[in-house]
Amino acid sequence: MTARHTGDTPRTRGATADHGGDRAVTSSAPAGSGSPAAAPGASRTAAGPARSTGADIPAGGTDEPAAPDEQPAADGAPSTGHPLRCLVTGASGYIGGRLVPELLRAGHRVRCLARSPERLRDQDWADSAAVVRGDVTDPDSTAEAMRDIDVAYYLVHALGSGDSFEETDRRAARNFADRAHAAGVRRIVYLGGLTPEGVPERDLSPHLRSRAEVGRIFLEGPVQATVLRAAVIIGSGSASFEMLRYLTERLPVMITPSWVSTRTQPVAVRDVLRYLVGSADMPPEVNRGFDIGGPDVVTYAEMMQRYAAVARLPRRVILPVPVLTPRLSSHWIGVVTPVPPTIARPLTESLRHEVVCREHDITDHVPDPPGAPIGIDRALTLALRRVRDADVATRWSSASVPGAPSDPLPTDPDWSGGSLYTDRRTQRVDASPEALWRVIEGIGGDNGWYSFPLAWAVRGGLDRLMGGVGLRRGRRDAQRLRVGDTLDFWRVEEIEPGRLLRLRAEMRLPGLAWLELRADTAEPDGQSAGDASPGTGATEYSQRALFHPHGLLGHLYWWSISPFHAVVFGGMARNIARAAEHRARNEEATEQSRTTQATAVGVDRG
Repeated sequence: MTARHTGDTPRTRGATADHGGDRAVTSSAPAGSGSPAAAPGASRTAAGPARSTGADIPAGGTDEPAAPDEQPAADGAPSTGHPLRCLVTGASGYIGGRLVPELLRAGHRVRCLARSPERLRDQDWADSAAVVRGDVTDPDSTAEAMRDIDVAYYLVHALGSGDSFEETDRRAARNFADRAHAAGVRRIVYLGGLTPEGVPERDLSPHLRSRAEVGRIFLEGPVQATVLRAAVIIGSGSASFEMLRYLTERLPVMITPSWVSTRTQPVAVRDVLRYLVGSADMPPEVNRGFDIGGPDVVTYAEMMQRYAAVARLPRRVILPVPVLTPRLSSHWIGVVTPVPPTIARPLTESLRHEVVCREHDITDHVPDPPGAPIGIDRALTLALRRVRDADVATRWSSASVPGAPSDPLPTDPDWSGGSLYTDRRTQRVDASPEALWRVIEGIGGDNGWYSFPLAWAVRGGLDRLMGGVGLRRGRRDAQRLRVGDTLDFWRVEEIEPGRLLRLRAEMRLPGLAWLELRADTAEPDGQSAGDASPGTGATEYSQRALFHPHGLLGHLYWWSISPFHAVVFGGMARNIARAAEHRARNEEATEQSRTTQATAVGVDRG
């Protein structure tokens, strides 16, 4: 038995059958259950069976818009000339949701392990990747997901899951490594955090310490591992970028904690994805960690000034003070930005120490193409362009919020004997179902909730004070929704285009709550439903708020707010109906104007 190195120096192992040392990977397997990418037991969701990757499925997707002088994220990564079978965990999260299309575009075949596969069904790449239900802490589902896999990406962590999150991370990583070894996986790729040099691990923040421990578990495990360590990741929708953006835009003068003077080495999400994709093809003897970062080493204060310059804002006045602890800082950030304290605190704690790359050895295996790695100014410009174009692929809020409920709406009306309070509203709408649906799908974010804005603002503020997400998460896209999207303090649980939108509450509540909005064709007086047309009043809007209380406090909560339902939910139903009617009239007037103009042009030509 050869000696094992636990540091970051390369470790060599002999190729064995367990790791599939010389196993050829071909693209001849047909799509479907016979494809290696479609593991037996692939889950069936509400949208139908999980999709399997076929060898001939075209790949696509990129992080930021490719300018003429730059290449997409995966370009520059070495290729073995044949597709690898990749397992991606965390595909509903910020990095995982962007990695999947990059792997597909590089020619690899992808399977995703997800606790809620239905949340991935509306992704642009859903038809090109297999999805199986499971959890990295569960040995059986992890083992099933690992079947016939070459490279396994570990992109999950137990951030904010309680005092025992370090033990959860530890148990999940060990289970992942053991199941990968048993399945003959060749390599594990893990994205962790960059740790400060010379600082004992015990002095790191709990979250950064846990990230470091997970990386060490993989490097000391039975499967070759690539551990990438990044500091601040700059990309549209990332928590780090959103925190930076809102702080800089909203506060021309800032009294800041001392950590704004700490140096860090940010990296563009485009480069992170390129390194992740390239890591799949590393030589079999490589087993080590790599620091990844951009070319600029800056303080957080300098990053804010750089953002202000890119966004064409006046230079910010920054006044550091030593009295703001990471805990106080996280609450301050929670007030100013959409990032809740549960997410902001580990971000600020990681900025207490200087985190600068000690090496750039990753280029030995994943060479940087011309123009890479991307500098901070260009990374900020690309991210801001995506935000302004409302074209953000994934956001920090794509992953589940710590402590948020995850139970789906019950199909049993009695909830196995439990209570389920319901508030129902219906409204006849003098507009087409299509016009009504466009209003429903556009709800939330800048469009608001169509009733009593002060009540919604107060509820969002109270949620923020209790450590919740509040109303500031907004929307990923101003017009379109998909399953898994966050919508202020809701999350899209189900969407049937043109008909149904179901939202699950992620605010702090003594129970579970849902809100359903539905557009249906109604039968008008003296007319069959099939004859319905815009302007006939043949559309019905229905709205249902449901609440499953937890204990006495839950029941008291419902009854204390029920007197306001007529104002909030009743007003919401009426105003949504009016908005749809207004939209229908505007669209009809626009169409009539176009017809008149076209007729006039025809007469002139005649």
